[in-house]
Amino acid sequence: MVLPTLAIVGRPNVGKSTIFNRMIGERVSIVEDTPGVTRDRIYGKAEWLNKEFALIDTGGIDIGDEPFLQQISDQAEIAIDEADVILFLTSVEAGVTDADERVAQILYKADKPVVLAVNKVDNPERRNDIYDFYSLGFGEPYPISGSHGMGLGDVLDAVFAAFPDAGSDVEDDSIKFSFIGRPNVGKSSLVNAILGEERVIVSPIEGTTRDAIDTKFEHDGQEFTMIDTAGIRKRGKVYESTEKYAVMRALRAIDRSDVVLVVLDAESGIREQDKKVAGYAHEAGRGIIIVVNKWDTLTEKDNHTMQEFEQHVRDEFQYLDYAPIVFVSAKTHQRLTNLPGMIQLVSENQNRRIQSAVLNDVLLDALAVTPTPTINGKRLRIYYMTQVAVKPPTFVVFVNDPDLLHFSYERFLINQLRKTFDFDGTPIHLIARKRK
Repeated sequence: MVLPTLAIVGRPNVGKSTIFNRMIGERVSIVEDTPGVTRDRIYGKAEWLNKEFALIDTGGIDIGDEPFLQQISDQAEIAIDEADVILFLTSVEAGVTDADERVAQILYKADKPVVLAVNKVDNPERRNDIYDFYSLGFGEPYPISGSHGMGLGDVLDAVFAAFPDAGSDVEDDSIKFSFIGRPNVGKSSLVNAILGEERVIVSPIEGTTRDAIDTKFEHDGQEFTMIDTAGIRKRGKVYESTEKYAVMRALRAIDRSDVVLVVLDAESGIREQDKKVAGYAHEAGRGIIIVVNKWDTLTEKDNHTMQEFEQHVRDEFQYLDYAPIVFVSAKTHQRLTNLPGMIQLVSENQNRRIQSAVLNDVLLDALAVTPTPTINGKRLRIYYMTQVAVKPPTFVVFVNDPDLLHFSYERFLINQLRKTFDFDGTPIHLIARKRK
């Protein structure tokens, strides 16, 4: 399901990161009383009255050496492109500033609903100071306090009233996948190459953002939906040079995908951003295939080159030991015909269900091979295992004390599941619960 998206826009030092952290319920953005200090995650999920939505903190988008007002403009432009509703945040302490006026001018041109909030209204006396903000032209300003959480409920009510209606979801049995990775690893070339390889394109369908088109195609009777990474065709310095924006774009694609293809560059090797983006897909529980692109550019190859590169990938991505690795070339189309079949296999493994009786036979064999550990004189006892979810496959083990299930023994149990059943390409979640 595609979540509605709210972007928090405003000049520096109005409290965007504080509001962002309040809404998602954990401290993931750095908060200091210095303008432009946000350098952490800028995309998250939040919930209001049991309804989820995606949240963007534009303050975390580092534009570089652009002039101060140009940075504000660029961040607002990105928010306009990505969001369904914009929360325009100001501060009662400074009143209406020239920078606020600049943001307002940009938002006037946006075809998006805008909710205006005045932050740092920490006491009743300050409520009288919010009326100046009517001059910005966005209707009633909502007084809030990020530090105390006051007034956020009214703001979120207004935001949800402005979100577009999702409408009835059309049944879609296609396998949704996306290519993610840092800029210039060849994601768009792979998209074009695969669509050129697949002669039958069913239909282009609208994505979640402007200029984003998801593409459906069929391979051996299976329908696929290729999630277009929003902005892949956008031009301009803001989109192409902003690492934070690239990560945010990848996160949105991951949210909508069943299987994620993490694209690495054989020529330039593995970078830190590759690990970051792959980590998001792993944490989200998506099926993962590691695609090493530009394999044709390595000229001095021998019988050991691929094996050595694969070992290097395994060393750098130890948490993705379950993900298959394929070496391709978007330019020469080398091994591209293998990708749809691999995507389908990983999707099937993501949806695999194992009967409880079979699971507990595997559990008994595992306990016989490696008995449970004793911690502080107390032995872990495992009574029963059952599968509770798919995408990713999730299992619950009922034990005498969940604290006794050490990470190493949990990993042993997961490895036993992988040895017995085909879970190639999918993470496995294991949850310990105390038997009542």
